Amino acid sequence: MTDSSSSALIAAALRTEVGGLRAGARLPSTRALTARFAASPVTVQQAVRMLVREGLVESRPGDGTFVRPARPAPRADHSWQTAALGPARADGGFVGSTMQTPGDDVIALHSGYPVDDLLPVRAVQTALARAARSRSALDRPPAAGLPELRSWFAADLAAAAPAGGSAPTAADVLVMPGGQSALSSVFRALARPGDPIVMESPGYWGAIAAARQAGLVIVPVPRDGDAVDPVVLAEAFERTRARLFYAMPHFANPTGSTWSAASSRAILDVVRSNGAFLVEDDWAHDFALDAPVRPLAASDPDGHVVAVRSLTKSVSPSIRVAAVVARGPARSRIHTDRVVDGLYVSGVLQTAALEVVTAPGWQPHLHRMRDQLRARRDALAALVTELLPAGTLTALPRGGLNLWLQLPPGVESPAFVAACAAAGVLISPGEEWFPAEPTGAFVRLNYSGPDPSRFEEAVRTMARLLP
Repeated sequence: MTDSSSSALIAAALRTEVGGLRAGARLPSTRALTARFAASPVTVQQAVRMLVREGLVESRPGDGTFVRPARPAPRADHSWQTAALGPARADGGFVGSTMQTPGDDVIALHSGYPVDDLLPVRAVQTALARAARSRSALDRPPAAGLPELRSWFAADLAAAAPAGGSAPTAADVLVMPGGQSALSSVFRALARPGDPIVMESPGYWGAIAAARQAGLVIVPVPRDGDAVDPVVLAEAFERTRARLFYAMPHFANPTGSTWSAASSRAILDVVRSNGAFLVEDDWAHDFALDAPVRPLAASDPDGHVVAVRSLTKSVSPSIRVAAVVARGPARSRIHTDRVVDGLYVSGVLQTAALEVVTAPGWQPHLHRMRDQLRARRDALAALVTELLPAGTLTALPRGGLNLWLQLPPGVESPAFVAACAAAGVLISPGEEWFPAEPTGAFVRLNYSGPDPSRFEEAVRTMARLLP
């Protein structure tokens, strides 16, 4: 053993000993330590110097070595930032409860990401390992994304295009680092601070936060059943002169509702007649359980629909890969924003994502995942219907990951959510999903989280906490 390794072992032993001594206590002399550790004086002195450098002890020439008093943590002064930052934005973005990390033994019905049991874990791990050994680990990918991945996104969307339609091509696709970043880029690129943006209400909290962060003024329009009323939407466009309408036509988050084919045509007609863009958030494309997904972007040759499609939820939370499909100058502006904001998406992640979704096992995985999600949805919905007051479940969604519940009269959502959390059940408060004042007391339950065997325990806890 070298002197340096011996001194490190002696220092470790002394460090433990010093931890149990009061400040000012004297350490044994070098001679005593030399005898105790059967080491040379030089080795012992090296160990003591390590503790001196760490601030644990101090040497006083002629007196010995003593335990130093614990240094109080320095008090940081951040007061200067108050003047530097100025007033906080009243309408700034926020982080929703779905991003909360649950503790141990908590029933998590709040998150928006499926657990490992529902994901192609082995395929993702293999693809990442292979990508890390390829040129994608070293080369800078094209700013718009890998051509093969853009072609896959375009082909996947074209499969839903009507016969004789003008399906998007790879040239219309931009690869993004996740759906949330894609929404932020679209909002920044297609609107200026202070511009209005029309949004379904309730709607995705992340889109609400991104729009506010971009300085846009949100104009909420209520869902009338499964979709917004085209007449109300037209009035909102006419009143505000908005040029953006953000919506989730399929399996909306949080309500789970889906536009009918007739509603889709009528809404798109309103968007076109107002010379506006529909930002179509196709977040649940892979989670169609009882109804097909027919993206509006698949039949929009004039570029009124800007589609956002993410792989993060269906492949892996670590594969932050999404696509924006846009045509004409809108695509150019979104591309510029993406490059300025982040240059490009990791080639390793793009390569891994492409391998997963083009592998022979991808479609069988989707079928298995949908079967599991359908069983989870039905089990949780049945428990809600059985154990909670009548009318609590607003509807049984035909896809997606969530149930939208309306609480009984007199129950306040924030207090109920807090009580559930204290009892070990995490759910999402409805207030986060409204761009303006909520129209009632709602909560959202996610059925893709861990341990569905505890669904009954969770719903019984909720029932016990209701008046």
